[in-house]
Amino acid sequence: MIKKSLISLMYEAASIQRWNDHIRPWTGFTELDKQAHKMFYAYVLAKCEGESVNMIKLIEGGIFEFFHRIVLTDIKPPIYHKLVKEKGFQIDNWVLSELEEHMDGIGGGFFERMKKYYLDKDYASLEKQILKAAHYHASNWEFKIIYPMNPQTFGIEQVKTEMAQGLAACDTFHGFRYFAGSKYLQEFLSLIGKLRYQQRWAKAVRMPETFVMGHMLVVAILSYFMSLELDNPCRKRLENNFFSGLFHDLPEVLTRDIVSPVKNSVKGLDSIISEIEDEQMREVIYPLLPPAWHREIEYYTQNEFDSKIIDDGEINMVTSDLINEKYNEDKYNPIDGQIIRGCDHLSAYIEAYMSLSYGIKSEQMQGGYDHLKGKYKDKVIGGINFGELFDYFVL
Repeated sequence: MIKKSLISLMYEAASIQRWNDHIRPWTGFTELDKQAHKMFYAYVLAKCEGESVNMIKLIEGGIFEFFHRIVLTDIKPPIYHKLVKEKGFQIDNWVLSELEEHMDGIGGGFFERMKKYYLDKDYASLEKQILKAAHYHASNWEFKIIYPMNPQTFGIEQVKTEMAQGLAACDTFHGFRYFAGSKYLQEFLSLIGKLRYQQRWAKAVRMPETFVMGHMLVVAILSYFMSLELDNPCRKRLENNFFSGLFHDLPEVLTRDIVSPVKNSVKGLDSIISEIEDEQMREVIYPLLPPAWHREIEYYTQNEFDSKIIDDGEINMVTSDLINEKYNEDKYNPIDGQIIRGCDHLSAYIEAYMSLSYGIKSEQMQGGYDHLKGKYKDKVIGGINFGELFDYFVL
């Protein structure tokens, strides 16, 4: 079972400010939000590249790089790249030694693959190229915002040159060029970037602040770790649970975050909101994406908290327990929406816990914490003991 220390480490990224020696927007420029945006870029670039991409290696590579970056905090990119070039092997070994104790609760040989990722340069070669390109694109998205704010900042033109050179150096796979030539895909990822500004718990003062984008990555990583705890999960189940977690709040880029008390205040209102979200997805999101991608995105975002499979071309709602028993095969394309929902609630619970533990209290925050604590007491979903995870974070 995942350790409390590893979950806590994930949230350190919410306090790491990016570009903190430049004038910049205060919201959404944390390492957590950047890493989330990077994984959206990675998904799109991988889809552009096609069937040759191993999506499990891509997902895990993104998670490996996320934790690697947290350990190294906010070293300036030019210094970081110089260090990696000259002392990369030693740095990677040190980072792995720092993470080993935190990660020894993750099943499925996860940490062994992390060591291979960093110590075997031939492992996941294509996926590393895609993640590198995704990193530069997400960073460049940020730079385009801060560049006009910093005309007098020393070295800003050099940073601009280095950013352009870094992107150009990523032109090593076909999907990179396909993406570069697609105005619509670039607009899609720019639109998604707005989730970096949408604050969670909008009516509550708390610490640290988190935003919808970063929350989506936390849910995706937690969902992946929970999936590794299952008995021999199939590859599509692992892949789907990560990307369903990553995409689960995508419609909020169009509707903004509508908090649960509002959704539940009037009978049937949640269904109306879901219909509006689906309509907005069809009118705004899907026209920016190749038609061949629509069914997959829809599968990830509609009824996102229902466990489901595809059988004979039809989507069937099931339970995660039933997936364990009958449908844990790639041909059924399973998604554990119930487990993703548990991870979504766990993320919200931890956000409330952290703020309350810092002494920043509000009725909304305390109420959310108490409600979720009671809801998940001794709760098991699909064989995953969520009650134990919630018990990690008790005031």
